[in-house]
Amino acid sequence: MMHRQAGFQWVVAGMLALSAPLAQAELVIYSATLSGAAEASPNASTGFGTARVTIDTLAHSMLVDVIFGGLLGNTTASHIHCCTPVPNTSTAGVATQVPNFSGFPLGVTSGTYSNTFDLTLASSWNPTFITNHGGTPALAELDLMTGLAGEQAYLNIHTNLFPGGEIRGFLVREVAEPGSLALVGLAVGGLMHARRRLRLPPDPRPGASAVPAGA
Repeated sequence: MMHRQAGFQWVVAGMLALSAPLAQAELVIYSATLSGAAEASPNASTGFGTARVTIDTLAHSMLVDVIFGGLLGNTTASHIHCCTPVPNTSTAGVATQVPNFSGFPLGVTSGTYSNTFDLTLASSWNPTFITNHGGTPALAELDLMTGLAGEQAYLNIHTNLFPGGEIRGFLVREVAEPGSLALVGLAVGGLMHARRRLRLPPDPRPGASAVPAGA
């Protein structure tokens, strides 16, 4: 019986470990594919890129990862813009730092970028975006999150040949991997099986009934 109880405890522990990432819903991830064709005025740039924005709603931080290459011009700036009147089209003002992301590689045609921003700081934002969206970083963050959820925010890269933006892409929320849900389902199934195995055998005495362990 002690062996069975130990096995039951291991199943419970495993189920909790597998379900923990689902409970930590504070990480919200958006990604975009960048191209000249996706610009508001589509262009024939050979540039390409990907962007990934990870927002921690508990820590109020935003991690921006960008990879790009093949640009016709040299980079002059990069931003996140929000919020377009229609999802996945049109243009909007700059929401994030101006004149560009801090530390973004400038004067190049290819590169990588990764930086984490503290969304509680005014310095992480375009002052105009704060003014137009409630007057505080907290309200600016709320509106950016709303725009991201509605696919009304995009990241683009500006160059000397395309001052308005050479490549861009609308940020779309990434869907959770179905495998993690399947693993939790397996753990729950294992827990139910372990509970059944922990039931005591029927009491041979007349009129007696089996009582589950721990009842």
